[in-house]
Amino acid sequence: MAKIIIPSVPLAERIRPKTLEEFQGQSSLVGKTKPLRLMIENDTLSSMILWGPPGSGKTTLAKIIAEQTNADFHQINAVSSGVKDIRSIIEIAKQNKNFNKKTILFIDEIHRFNKAQQDALLNSVETGLITLIGATTENPSFEVIPALRSRARIYVLEELSKDNLEAIIQSALEKDEFISQFDINLEDREFLIYLSGGDARALLNIFEAAVIHEINNPPIVITKKILEEIVQKKNIIYDKGGEEHYNVISAFIKSVRGSDPDAALYWLARMLEGGEDPIFIARRLVVLAAEDIGNASPNGLVLAEAAFEAVNKIGMPEARIILAQCAAYLASSPKSNAAYIGIVKAISEIRNKPLYPVPLHLRNAPTKLMKDIGYGKAYKYPHDYDNNFVAEDYLPEEIKNLQFYLPGENGQEKNLKERLKVLWKGRKKY
Repeated sequence: MAKIIIPSVPLAERIRPKTLEEFQGQSSLVGKTKPLRLMIENDTLSSMILWGPPGSGKTTLAKIIAEQTNADFHQINAVSSGVKDIRSIIEIAKQNKNFNKKTILFIDEIHRFNKAQQDALLNSVETGLITLIGATTENPSFEVIPALRSRARIYVLEELSKDNLEAIIQSALEKDEFISQFDINLEDREFLIYLSGGDARALLNIFEAAVIHEINNPPIVITKKILEEIVQKKNIIYDKGGEEHYNVISAFIKSVRGSDPDAALYWLARMLEGGEDPIFIARRLVVLAAEDIGNASPNGLVLAEAAFEAVNKIGMPEARIILAQCAAYLASSPKSNAAYIGIVKAISEIRNKPLYPVPLHLRNAPTKLMKDIGYGKAYKYPHDYDNNFVAEDYLPEEIKNLQFYLPGENGQEKNLKERLKVLWKGRKKY
């Protein structure tokens, strides 16, 4: 039996579409009469930023655009390239211009370029010397400088659908010279798609690895078990330093605030499986307990603080259980942001209004001189009165009627409200 030669070029590169007709997904951009297709067909190419998740077709689209517009295509990666590489391509573009040839500069992961590196592109993009196509998985609003954004159109690519990914698998089975020579039975396509996390590149890498794994056992049967052995773990899109990090933590916090423990646990699992630092999650829960549960359930803050300490001591994987308990409790607890709103109002008062003097009766009087000039005079000690309370003015005279804390009706805070209503009857409104 002849030795089987494994291709050195990855499957994803070997079957990369070369025309829009072969391209899968992004119909809102490349469908009939859609902007990118019209731009290519009318040869009205302009600089652009393609923003979308990994494996959604950003690089493929850039190469198709270059191919169909007969442009000189240069590809660099922002991680390994710098200003020197940009200037070198700009010099090539100047030569191309003499022959009326367009130059496309494709920068993968453009969000990783710093300001100086992005600045180096501005003049060439503005004059049309080069057509920039930037690819990013991060929100350009945060990662691309405004001057560059204003010179480029931003197109949003969506995650590929199940049908798109099915078609890509079928294309590999039928069109790839290496894959198509084998009798392959892919038993669980849905599981392969699940493992890919919607990333076409990951999908094809996993598939090819599974084929190679079973290449000496014809006919090749790729089972769920084999796929699990190849991958070990689902490809989860979660960049701890990027936008998805903030999207998921936002969804988690809003789910807890919204009293949905099921959603809270789902987003918690997404973060943990994506490699998020459990201490970061625990820290957010402590803040959330004070901000969103507050005095409606004071034990929430106690539990969150205990969870933070426990997670710090225990670590993963057991920390997931502690975080789950805390998140589920906080999500299920009554909610109040009255204390949070109160401190926001008080800080606003301090920052925007005069700083009135401390009333004399509230001042500390550690010396005879201070006592002689009235410090602490007429202060009423609450414990000398019934119910350990006496109606007194504790704010400066100028703002003595202001209220910052307005307790709500939920949980234990309702009891606080009723107590304050009795104590301050006629002086404060609750």
